[in-house]
Amino acid sequence: MCLAIPAKVVEIEGNMATIEVGGISRQASLMLVPEAEIGDYVLVHAGFAIQRLDEEEALETLRLLAQLGETV
Repeated sequence: MCLAIPAKVVEIEGNMATIEVGGISRQASLMLVPEAEIGDYVLVHAGFAIQRLDEEEALETLRLLAQLGETV
């Protein structure tokens, strides 16, 4: 099973972004979502941002994932 995670774009350099999830920063390619801007939430899979999300949807998804992690 594959899972894409919502992450916040905190920095952009070229077509690469620094994204943050739960206080952890990683690099992700913006090649598939070139319109993403700093402060946007993006759905990240395998190192690529694949879709922009609105903040409410991203935070709700992160909340549900955290809740799922508590039950496993």
